[in-house]
Amino acid sequence: MDVSLFDFELPEVQIALRPAVPRDSARLMVVHGDGRIEHRRITDLPDYLRAGDAVLVNDTKVIPARLYGQRLRDAGPARIEILLHRRLSDDRYSVLARPARKLAVGDTLAFGDLRAEVTARGEAGEAEIRFAIRGTRLDSAVAATGEMPLPPYIAGKRKADAQDSADYQTVYAREQGSVAAPTAGLHFTPELFNALNAKGVTREAVTLHVGLGTFLPVTAEDTTEHRMHAERALLDAATADHLNAVHRAGGRIAAVGTTSLRTLESAAGEDNLIRPFDGDTDIFITPGYRFRAVDMLLTNFHLPRSTLFMLVSAFMGLEVMQRAYAEAIAQGYRFYSYGDACLLMPAR
Repeated sequence: MDVSLFDFELPEVQIALRPAVPRDSARLMVVHGDGRIEHRRITDLPDYLRAGDAVLVNDTKVIPARLYGQRLRDAGPARIEILLHRRLSDDRYSVLARPARKLAVGDTLAFGDLRAEVTARGEAGEAEIRFAIRGTRLDSAVAATGEMPLPPYIAGKRKADAQDSADYQTVYAREQGSVAAPTAGLHFTPELFNALNAKGVTREAVTLHVGLGTFLPVTAEDTTEHRMHAERALLDAATADHLNAVHRAGGRIAAVGTTSLRTLESAAGEDNLIRPFDGDTDIFITPGYRFRAVDMLLTNFHLPRSTLFMLVSAFMGLEVMQRAYAEAIAQGYRFYSYGDACLLMPAR
């Protein structure tokens, strides 16, 4: 499909720089399969779920993946910034470096007391580095040294601060490994989960570590020419069994965020059964895709020409989502990571 079909104009004033307080006070646009739209709040989410349904969350935890330091050479130090992209072992990471032009294999990098060596480099700022410490010691050092990797549309307007350490993390984050938050989950509070539980709605969790692909625009002119970055995902056997049982009993699965949806769709077979999954997924969902496992989707409002706007257009239909986004812009909804959300309820 022509990528320009997924373009739209968004006033900059509607890009949220801070989340709603409290989290579940954000606005919620409910989009039905027939195109009908309701304007609600996140606290109203339980009104659209019933006993026997399940919400599926992504329990990944964002690491403070942006590190500022120095490249050390005999000629003198030079400033360097890296973004940890993907963990390769207990002491090695794939990273994006800036500036990368003069970075060379064998360079020593210093981030305060934390040291690393460049072991490989690519052509577009990619590199691999090996830290001098490993395992939980490295985790602690990164946590003490790094900065939350806010998306470019926020970081370009303000610096990350201490508040982002809490704001840019879901309340149920558990498994360290993401460089971006699964942002639909940022709206949840313990009180909201209590309200869902009181209705008989269960909660299940998968893990997908969000990678750099979430920051990258689609530069191809046709969707068939775009290649997704692979991301690590995990859905265990017990969760697969529970979710299949929900469907067998007539319940619905509501994915919280596109990462939860992509994990579940990667794990579901042509027979619509959900199976354990532990590996990389580069699933790219565009209009025409047949969904196998997800019945409802809670998600934020996404970037124009992005793979995520293509995904929601596949879920609801391109024309429905074009109208919904036009309505969201007209009604002053807040967009992107810290913005409002929509609940997508297709007629199928």
